[in-house]
Amino acid sequence: MSTPSPFADLGLSPELLAALSELGYEAPSPIQSACIPLLLAGHDLLGQAQTGTGKTAAFALPILQRIDIKKRLPQALILAPTRELAIQVAEAFQSHARHLPGFHVAPIYGGQGMGLQLKQLGRGVHVVIGTPGRVMDHIERKSLDLSRLTTLVLDEADEMLRMGFIDDVEWILQHVPATRQTALFSATMPEPIRRVAQRYLRDPQEVKIKSTTATVTAIRQRYWQVSGLHKLDALTRILEVEDTLDAAIIFVRTKTATVELAEKLEARGYGAAALNGDMNQVLRERTIEQLKNGGIDIVVATDVAARGIDVPRISHVINYDIPNDTEAYVHRIGRTGRAGRQGNAILFVAPREVSSLRAIERATRQPIEPLVLPSKQAVADRRVAQFKEQIMQVIESEELDYFGEVVNELAEEAADTDIHEIAAALAFLVQQERPLRADGLSDVAPRDAGASRGRDHDARDRRPDGSSQTYRIDVGRAHGVAPGDIVGALANEAGLSNRAIGRITLFDDYSTVELPGDLSKETLNALTFLRVRQRPLKLTPMTHRDRQGKRDAAGAKKTYERKKGKK
Repeated sequence: MSTPSPFADLGLSPELLAALSELGYEAPSPIQSACIPLLLAGHDLLGQAQTGTGKTAAFALPILQRIDIKKRLPQALILAPTRELAIQVAEAFQSHARHLPGFHVAPIYGGQGMGLQLKQLGRGVHVVIGTPGRVMDHIERKSLDLSRLTTLVLDEADEMLRMGFIDDVEWILQHVPATRQTALFSATMPEPIRRVAQRYLRDPQEVKIKSTTATVTAIRQRYWQVSGLHKLDALTRILEVEDTLDAAIIFVRTKTATVELAEKLEARGYGAAALNGDMNQVLRERTIEQLKNGGIDIVVATDVAARGIDVPRISHVINYDIPNDTEAYVHRIGRTGRAGRQGNAILFVAPREVSSLRAIERATRQPIEPLVLPSKQAVADRRVAQFKEQIMQVIESEELDYFGEVVNELAEEAADTDIHEIAAALAFLVQQERPLRADGLSDVAPRDAGASRGRDHDARDRRPDGSSQTYRIDVGRAHGVAPGDIVGALANEAGLSNRAIGRITLFDDYSTVELPGDLSKETLNALTFLRVRQRPLKLTPMTHRDRQGKRDAAGAKKTYERKKGKK
């Protein structure tokens, strides 16, 4: 019998409580405990908290509780600095609303086709999550009707300030109903953000959360960026080649996932068991005892079920699903590295979760190193080495006379068969459940996870010959634009990597920027709608004659030569 959720004390509905339980939420984080009651009561809110403290749920849950599902129009708008965060927040809303039939959320951001967004908005949505430039576009097109808006959230406001979007944010604030509830979240509170809060928030309640997580020095932390391979294949490779692996806890988000993943690992020959909140105390204790005495080597668990586990032989904690907040991550990896032993923590990170990875690094005050996934050949080599070792152990420790006689009889009956062929056939039979050649693994080449976190640039950034195209954009120094504003719009709203953005030259009433010469038509269309300093870029390619004619005006320009990988 499951115990009541601590979230119930915050006044959340049964539908939301059921979703939180299925998502593996154990108890509210400090920012959730502080913010949810205030937002449910209708207060404006000024929240200061780091990324990864659970603030998305802190504003998403009150919004969902107050949404009128029958009214299919935008009732809440969340502004986010980057497309990645917009997508992540939209997915969180969708997960939390799994028991709210008919709920619709739309992420809108630069880099995605305008047509798709127009269709989404045209069908009717309850919540919109967007980047400032694209939200402005839809407001001006009248494709986004905010006349019935009841809640506005500014997420990571300091990031929007840093990227040059704060003027756009103020423009949006001036185009929404004055009666809306407003919540502003920021990791830091610089003076421009404080001024925005004073101007647009009404008697806000202030919440400041200080991270209490500490350095985790006895644990080696690594991450693998989910890409190409299925997560289960990646997990299998890691389990097979980790030299120091003794026992492991694998964390997933839901109770259902514990059972599904444990069964899949058992089918691949691992001693694994599920551990979740639906298990009674007797079964839970039996599973932990098996882990202690070597009856099983892997437990697949949720945060709730793993509470209090202290098994010295746990050498690895694998975060198959990234935790909901940094506090949960620290508690998870604390299951290893005990009693003076060296522990290992491995984190699977989807591209949209890179910001959570950075937050975890800040919380633990320790860098998390990239993990290069073992190749199929490395897995096969490891299996062969273990197979040989097992054979030698049997030769040294077992009485084999009887089996030797069976092999001799077989050799006599099959006189034309070499003894080595007989041994090979026996090896084939023995390894059928766990093939030495690892043919069952995906052929996708392992990817170096170090390419992530802003350094992930593939061949699409440039043509093989490195050619680029210079474009004119209709913003310049007279409009108060800085190179960082242009970089921020291109990199964060259009999805271009830093390395893809070349030289930026500022003139009085326009600028030029070098971009890869082989941008797709879809990307170029998306760039057309981008805004900087409330002005559309109106990106147009410059011809050789255009560039030649501008050289005479060199004295009137300021050139910003971008260093690779930096803004």
